[in-house]
Amino acid sequence: METKFTKKQLFLRAEKRVKDIKGFYVHLTIYCIIIPIIIYANLTFEPHFHWFWFSVYGWGSGLLIHWLSVFGFKLLGIGKDWEEKKIKKYMEEQNRNH
Repeated sequence: METKFTKKQLFLRAEKRVKDIKGFYVHLTIYCIIIPIIIYANLTFEPHFHWFWFSVYGWGSGLLIHWLSVFGFKLLGIGKDWEEKKIKKYMEEQNRNH
């Protein structure tokens, strides 16, 4: 059950991966630019109530989810090819036991 990919398919997969990584870094850059502006505006115009934390945590959690979708799930062991690897592992175990 081995999958073979053409050069075009490999190129398209690699191109998508690069776009996903680039999208995450754009997201991170915008976060790093806008959050300090929000903090500055909050502390300048309404320093007695720190509402900027809603933006920091809300947007930050979205950024964390974006990071997980681009990099993290693989690190946690549940990437896209997780099921295929588990199936191969269990098939090998069954072959050894018979």
